[in-house]
Amino acid sequence: MLFLGSRLRVMKYLNLGCGTRYNNSWTNLDFVSTGPNVLAHNLLNGIPFKNETFEVVYHSHVLEHFSQKDGIIFLRECFRVLKPNGLIRIAVPDLEVIAREYIKNLELALEGNDEASLDYEWIKLEMYDQTVRNKSGGNMVEFLSQEKIPNETYVFGRLGEEARNIQKMYLNKSNLTTSTFPIRLILFSKKIIKRCYKKIIKTHFKISQEEIEVGRFRMSGEIHQWMYDRYSLSKLLKETGFKQVEVKTAFTSQIPEWKSYKLESNNNIIFKPDSLFMEAVKC
Repeated sequence: MLFLGSRLRVMKYLNLGCGTRYNNSWTNLDFVSTGPNVLAHNLLNGIPFKNETFEVVYHSHVLEHFSQKDGIIFLRECFRVLKPNGLIRIAVPDLEVIAREYIKNLELALEGNDEASLDYEWIKLEMYDQTVRNKSGGNMVEFLSQEKIPNETYVFGRLGEEARNIQKMYLNKSNLTTSTFPIRLILFSKKIIKRCYKKIIKTHFKISQEEIEVGRFRMSGEIHQWMYDRYSLSKLLKETGFKQVEVKTAFTSQIPEWKSYKLESNNNIIFKPDSLFMEAVKC
């Protein structure tokens, strides 16, 4: 494993899969460098720092992009690089809230509530689209690109500024790419693709160019591979070795001066209001 800390100054707080939202006083890491203070590293290969390096490890909307198996390995790596009594903070889409919203809007839609029927269509996209889509942005982007979103108060309340930004890009006729959509994980592995090609050749299995492109996209890291709620994430953290697991909000944290880093909110505006925020301690 490459220990980046041997040649760079390592700050005591680590932000993994940071995208374009990071603080220069932290050590920031992503699959590709998104700025001069962001180190590029594939997190499927572990976290490239020595044991007990950091006081805080943080990642937002990253864990759900790993398979369940790889997610467990990833959290073990987070545990490894934390110092004793170090803190982990995780933000993920909240499966429990999505499920409750789905049931609520389903029941109201069945009663003939037109507003709820619109919200029902959106929450189904939240639940499934980023798991089943075969192209960047999927049906969520098509919905958000409408000039007038019929239930925009509900949608923007669920997704916050990211939904507004996507709509603005389309209204400005900007080209939406994987890098502009709120996805920043690039897990595509050439080695895996090569193995797939070898298998195809070996078995004489015919595959179309479209199927290759779909496979390449689904390995790109954009899709969600697992979902978590306060029970399953708490259970996973405890099984990894963490203690004192607590649900937090975007504004509350054991991290000193948390709000000042502006990683989850700014001026009391939450960047990802659809999130489950959870912290735990390495004892």
